[in-house]
Amino acid sequence: MTARGPYDMDGFLAAYDKVKAKWPASREALTVPTPFGATHVTVCGPADGPPLLLLPGGGGATSATWYRQAAELSQAHRLYAVDLIGAPGRSAADPERRPRTVADLSAWLDALIADLGLTGPDLAGHSYGAWIALHHALRAPDRVRRLVLLDPTNCFAGFRPAYLRHALPTLLRPTPRRARAFLEWETGGAGLDPDWLVLQEAAAGFPALRPVTGPRPAPTALRTLDLPVLLLLAGAGRTHDPAAVTARAEALLPQVTTATLPHVSHHALPFADPAVCGRRVTGFLARPDA
Repeated sequence: MTARGPYDMDGFLAAYDKVKAKWPASREALTVPTPFGATHVTVCGPADGPPLLLLPGGGGATSATWYRQAAELSQAHRLYAVDLIGAPGRSAADPERRPRTVADLSAWLDALIADLGLTGPDLAGHSYGAWIALHHALRAPDRVRRLVLLDPTNCFAGFRPAYLRHALPTLLRPTPRRARAFLEWETGGAGLDPDWLVLQEAAAGFPALRPVTGPRPAPTALRTLDLPVLLLLAGAGRTHDPAAVTARAEALLPQVTTATLPHVSHHALPFADPAVCGRRVTGFLARPDA
């Protein structure tokens, strides 16, 4: 996808940095080379803490979106929050070799994890990032310790028709006004950080690459995923039916723990209710039987 007309990259980066400034002050930024381009990673938390890699959703989301969860999660974990390659953010895709397939995305993650010097990290993703994380775990279960899926899309159930109808104008021709209207509709507009909304508006029209998409993982593959999985659903989300997602995941995944945050919407999940969400995630990752 390309921007329509001149794009205000300076405005986007200023909005991005303003939200990123809400992260813990001890954070550091890394630029990690991979075969698919340079990947921007924000790191914080104790240097000797167990590594937790965070993947944001699609639709303009960036690593900055984790700003409220970061303070909670970084108390016990070394966080590595990633800007997806070719998506809005500070990562820069190689124009000669962009990810085109699920296998490419998995190879990108493998290279990123190796260059960061991580061995068997925990992997967490929200929405589209959860789709990437699940596909990577299915392809390389020996290279992921535990998996956290935050309201994953297109993993266990499809989108609600109403969600697609509201998202379509933003997908076809993204503008700041359309981005804000869509997010306010999905979240109900309650308690949204105005700086985050400005960043999402600024991401509309970002000169990003076409995202890699594909079908939901096959049931036969999901049944063989012998890996502890936490599935955390947004109970007030309008993206899909949380009960249907929970039921299908519980029927297919051998080692899944499910929970629903009843008053949280899909797009607000990465920063909403950090104490409750953070405790769910850290408690799961600390379980001796996980």
